Amino acid sequence: MIISKRSAGLLLHITSLPSRFGIGDLGPEAYHFADLLEEAGQRYWQILPLNPTEGGYGHSPYSSHSAFAGNPLLISPELLVQDGLLQKSDLETDEEFREDRVEYPKVVKLKLRLWQKAFDKFNETADSDLQQEYKAFMREQKAWLPDFARFAAFKKRFEGRSWVEWPKEIKQHEEHAVKALEKEMEDEVRFEQFMQFLFYRQWEELKQYCHQKDIAFFGDMPFYVSHDSADVWQNPEYFKLDKEGNATGLSGVPPDFFSETGQLWGTPVFDWKELAKHNYDWWIRRIDHNLRLFGLLRLDHFRAFSAYWEVPAGEDTAMNGKWKESPGAEILSLVQKKYPKMPIIAEDLGEIDQPVRDLMQEYDLPGMLVLLFAFVSDEKAFEGSFMPHNHTRNSIVYTGTHDNSTVVGWYHDAKKGDRKALSDYTFHELSEENVHEVMGRLALASVAQLAVLPVQDVLGLGKEATMNKPSTSRGNWAWRLKKDQFTKKNAKELLELTKLYGRFVDKEE
Repeated sequence: MIISKRSAGLLLHITSLPSRFGIGDLGPEAYHFADLLEEAGQRYWQILPLNPTEGGYGHSPYSSHSAFAGNPLLISPELLVQDGLLQKSDLETDEEFREDRVEYPKVVKLKLRLWQKAFDKFNETADSDLQQEYKAFMREQKAWLPDFARFAAFKKRFEGRSWVEWPKEIKQHEEHAVKALEKEMEDEVRFEQFMQFLFYRQWEELKQYCHQKDIAFFGDMPFYVSHDSADVWQNPEYFKLDKEGNATGLSGVPPDFFSETGQLWGTPVFDWKELAKHNYDWWIRRIDHNLRLFGLLRLDHFRAFSAYWEVPAGEDTAMNGKWKESPGAEILSLVQKKYPKMPIIAEDLGEIDQPVRDLMQEYDLPGMLVLLFAFVSDEKAFEGSFMPHNHTRNSIVYTGTHDNSTVVGWYHDAKKGDRKALSDYTFHELSEENVHEVMGRLALASVAQLAVLPVQDVLGLGKEATMNKPSTSRGNWAWRLKKDQFTKKNAKELLELTKLYGRFVDKEE
């Protein structure tokens, strides 16, 4: 069992942290939150993917133009002042940001201006220790960084168009043409590399700080990658594409309880035969990269490691797709050789069949239990496994996830029968004022080895604090925690509950 001790954690993405720059980052407030996690007796800090986000995809961390790069919007300007790359005066701005939501266009404009200043300063200090760190970083990340930096720079040159619409010789990655354009755009390419250097430098420092407090990051890795990404441009043979680079098979899920037409995600599916010829090297590098970043890694859409839903290109919905087998067992076997303890969590929500369960059991992977799915009066909606009396030890229990409403929001909108089911089960008279506390205690009392509460549910926030509403394209990924909203008092109360339900772990243990 990868989670060796009964423990607890909180779910809060980095973008949701307070910050004077309009978006949470890897700076002082991240360190302050780590302090509060320690005071609350929490062992895990769960976050969403750290990859770059784009306006065209609503800044979803699950739709990125790189499976390896970090999101430059998470770089802390305050830490760059400490490094001597910015002056305090550079941080002064007339721009006012909302405290409770990320206003992405304004954030992007401000941060790009600051990163350019930092880059100019960096170039003026050719003999600095920072330059040596940068060169070492370039060597360490040579498998993905050069092509990502080219892709990001070229995309700006071609006015944001998809790589499929680039000039033929660049689109097809012809070496002479790519090198010629890279030489012409040398500063722009180096700027992209520099931003990755800053991101990973700050990430490693925060991770080490948390490690000293016995707090591990619990990360997340999407199964698919965006069509318009450095990964597909660099490795088109690993995806089902036609000669022009267009996807021939698209990802999604079939019709289910949530959607009568299924979900058509639109990312290209993998060409598993071609990947097998190379012993799944790209997949192994990707998982290895993520396991180096996090103490625990959640594999999103885990059911696709058993079988995935492939929809022919040109379809408007996911209804006409077909199930196809995938070589998940072969990939996991290769990962296990390098990481015998397999610090991996399976996101096993949705339509899960026995082969998926068998795969999880074969590699002893914990699954997820979401309490909001337990108290649904429609018995056909979910399995009874979400009910607390059916929980298993080798699991992660949640009140809800980033894809759900908050507990208070759920209760506000719940059917009368669902409210009664929760009230009867807990023997409590419930209201919007106490339902989050009752549900939180249910999670902490579960036999599941790890309990993770979204910060919104610790604070009893309503549906305005929802992070993402699946199948909607606006207003997602923007919720933020206000400064001092999660307090020492909250941490103390959470510590008492963590101890009460046997989830407190001393550092010495």
